[in-house]
Amino acid sequence: MNNIINKVATGVNTIGGQNDKNLKGNVINILNGIIAVLGLVAVAVIIVGGIQYMTSTGDASKVEKAKKTILYGVIGMTICVLSFAIVNFVITNVIANRPGNYTTSKTCTDAGFKWDTKDKQCTEK
Repeated sequence: MNNIINKVATGVNTIGGQNDKNLKGNVINILNGIIAVLGLVAVAVIIVGGIQYMTSTGDASKVEKAKKTILYGVIGMTICVLSFAIVNFVITNVIANRPGNYTTSKTCTDAGFKWDTKDKQCTEK
């Protein structure tokens, strides 16, 4: 399984000649941006629900609608927080900085690993 992950990571890391830090960082930034916008929408839904609740003037149906709106906003916010954690965990661990990702001595040593000149491969220090 690790061999498959290393091959995929090596292929992904070499797209456009970029190293894994650029690709990983770009993917994380894009997804985190999308999650942040959705989080702002969830906050707006909670605020709208609060305004509906305050202006319900005791009408039971309006109060119930306002409570549901607030609940849906809180659920949306929870989903955003969990998706943020999951996205960052998965991307950081799938496209990880592994010795098998590097095929030249310069990129290997630049990444903080040791280049084995005998086997022509990157290894842990």
